[in-house]
Amino acid sequence: MAIEPPGSGPGYWAGGPSAVWDTDSEEIFLACRLRRPLGQGRGYAVAVARSRDGERFEPVATIGKEDMATDSLERPYLIRTAEGRWRIYLSCATPGTKHWRVEVVEAAHPAEFDPRRTEVVLPGEAKKGVKDPVILRRDDGWHMWATVHPLDDPAEADQMSTEYATSPDGMTWTWHGVALTGRPGHWDSRGTRVTSVCYGDGGIVAFYDGRASAAENYEERTGIATGTEPTVLTPVGDEAAAWSPYHGGGLRYLDILALPGGGRRLYYEMTRTDGAHELRTELRAGPC
Repeated sequence: MAIEPPGSGPGYWAGGPSAVWDTDSEEIFLACRLRRPLGQGRGYAVAVARSRDGERFEPVATIGKEDMATDSLERPYLIRTAEGRWRIYLSCATPGTKHWRVEVVEAAHPAEFDPRRTEVVLPGEAKKGVKDPVILRRDDGWHMWATVHPLDDPAEADQMSTEYATSPDGMTWTWHGVALTGRPGHWDSRGTRVTSVCYGDGGIVAFYDGRASAAENYEERTGIATGTEPTVLTPVGDEAAAWSPYHGGGLRYLDILALPGGGRRLYYEMTRTDGAHELRTELRAGPC
């Protein structure tokens, strides 16, 4: 366990991880979401912490939902720019609605993130909520896979798909359509949310959260999708690749961090025996 939830029992979560290796300090910086049950705070904060070994973390910064004028904060995404500055992308629930938007805060160091200096980068639309972006900066620009929720019918707003976009600077985005969506009759039929993307010689490997019904909301399992282009990802196999053996089976928001010298560290949110979600880590050899 890397980060413990803020309480015991269903509705208490530490999860939605996003990790970055800092070449300057030779540390891992980890951003995550902290949640209490509905009526007790929901997604009340995003925390940033640092670690030498990737397992034991010390706090660096905390952004509360009251700082962002939101009902709830979802998974953050942490990244560095080519100039060496830090950004954190924050998924914010618009108060009193099912709508989601994404705002960004930039600073010279994660300890200096100031939510008073935020900018909306993904406003969503009247009938479309946008959150949980996965962002990669490559030689040809910025790439993003973001989770989209339909808002035509509030009762169906838990449905989700992943859309792909590109940007020259990580601020202004051009959308290219749906990259991954659910498959009728399968474990991921209700929704698909890309949580990490790896480029390799054989193409693209993406990990995603999926669920078969609205009842499985909050307890998604992890699947694998592949593709030769970022615009089209195809699920692999008929079953999920990973899930928790406890409670609702949730194992989600898998993030994969490439380490210097080879190997990768995995971070993910997993349901434990009492129904709370804790943030776990694994050290793996080789590519994703």
